[in-house]
Amino acid sequence: MDRPPLIIVTGPTASGKTDLSVRLAKAVGGEIISADSMQVYRHMDIGSAKVTPEETDGVPHHLIDVLEPTEDFNVVIFQTMARKTVGEILGRGHIPIVAGGTGFYIQALLYDIDFTENDGDTAFRNELGRLAADRGPEYLHSMLEKIDPVSARAIHPNNVKRTIRAIEFFRQTGGPISAHNEIQRARESSYNFLYYVLTTDRAELYERIDRRVDRMIAQGLVDEVRRLAAMGCTRDMVSMQGLGYKEILAYMDGEYPLEEAVRIIKRDTRHFAKRQITWFKRERDVRWLNLPDFDHDREKVLNRILEDMEAAGIKSQYVTQIKERASCTQTI
Repeated sequence: MDRPPLIIVTGPTASGKTDLSVRLAKAVGGEIISADSMQVYRHMDIGSAKVTPEETDGVPHHLIDVLEPTEDFNVVIFQTMARKTVGEILGRGHIPIVAGGTGFYIQALLYDIDFTENDGDTAFRNELGRLAADRGPEYLHSMLEKIDPVSARAIHPNNVKRTIRAIEFFRQTGGPISAHNEIQRARESSYNFLYYVLTTDRAELYERIDRRVDRMIAQGLVDEVRRLAAMGCTRDMVSMQGLGYKEILAYMDGEYPLEEAVRIIKRDTRHFAKRQITWFKRERDVRWLNLPDFDHDREKVLNRILEDMEAAGIKSQYVTQIKERASCTQTI
């Protein structure tokens, strides 16, 4: 039986994934599944750089605005929702395109990662959470370093949720989650997929990040966070751990002035982009789309993907005509 098609368009934050994924979807009759841990939430539009109705350009987008900020969201929930959505898109005869920068989510869907071994002990998990609150995330991270240094190097000390997951996995199984993840990463995908990482040179990417943060502030990020706080959203919620939200909450609590909050958001977003690139470099079967190699021409990038789809046997009634049109343009 032929494997169903799946296209992935990912990359570091502010690299231009949204624009490219929409162009691709329009070219091949695709529908987009968001692999973003913040855009899933309603009322969180500015800080999550959520795709606007104008930017979607009529292309169906899924897993956006489906949860309230008070609800939890994690890789297992994403995997379940995304699997269902992929099936529905394929059932309509369209091509599913996963777009977003959360590499762990993409990996979970692509290789059908098994999380059943890490259900965990709720009491132990809560105990670890209290330890992080009382003694700081660095203390919890030092615990992880002693039992699983490989995971400790891969997980940022401030990522309390993943640190707890790794520690409780070790307690439950007696082995490091890093070894478990290596086994899971070796799984074969059930999809006929193409996995793209869009990027550009580091200086330009950092400039794009800084401009985006400035634009978020100008668009009213502070007011957005105020509205969320008025709805009862607090720092301990998953939704409010996102970049931009926790820093503005700290500013609202008087921890530092707005200018400092903006500086921290820019700094931490650049660090986040660097970690995203590191993650994708570890992934197998990745195809890098470095914008300078295409003279920053998004149409050239799109044509590369269409050529790859044809070579991979991912058929679409639109691919041939788009390629022919591009060929005519080049001839002229």
